[in-house]
Amino acid sequence: MQPVVSWYYQKITINTEPWILACSEQGLTFVGQTEQELINYVNKVKGQEIVLIENESKVAPYIQQFEEYFNHQRQSFTLPLDLIGTGFQKAVWKSLLTIPYGQTQYYQAVAKTINRPQATRAVGHAIGTNPLLIFVPCHRVIGKNKKLTGFRAGLGLKNWLLEFEKNN
Repeated sequence: MQPVVSWYYQKITINTEPWILACSEQGLTFVGQTEQELINYVNKVKGQEIVLIENESKVAPYIQQFEEYFNHQRQSFTLPLDLIGTGFQKAVWKSLLTIPYGQTQYYQAVAKTINRPQATRAVGHAIGTNPLLIFVPCHRVIGKNKKLTGFRAGLGLKNWLLEFEKNN
């Protein structure tokens, strides 16, 4: 029998964009734009049964830092993250946390950062499964040709985020 774990979530709107943030007792677990994305992610998590509970007060500290980011009052996040994934995915996601605000990195460079220089495609896949948009800044990774590539929330928002950070 799998352990039952509570995840607390809250829906918000920032700059006309819908967002949903979820956290466990250990830290932030998900940032996306729709409840369906959250449900899909929860259904992929193995080893635990997750119960979703709407609870503004539990998610409030994360929402505050998220809003501060969008109000140009924050360039990095300081609250705990509850990263759920394979060892490889976690290594990739943690490496993204080292990309400075307002800068970009190539997929190949991220692969080198985790000492897997031949794993560029696998790195791209891991980045594409990042459950913590913005907090784990996957939007800062671009193609070696300087073109924007996949982003779960769409390339329009990825471009907007890069310009937002560059112009701050």
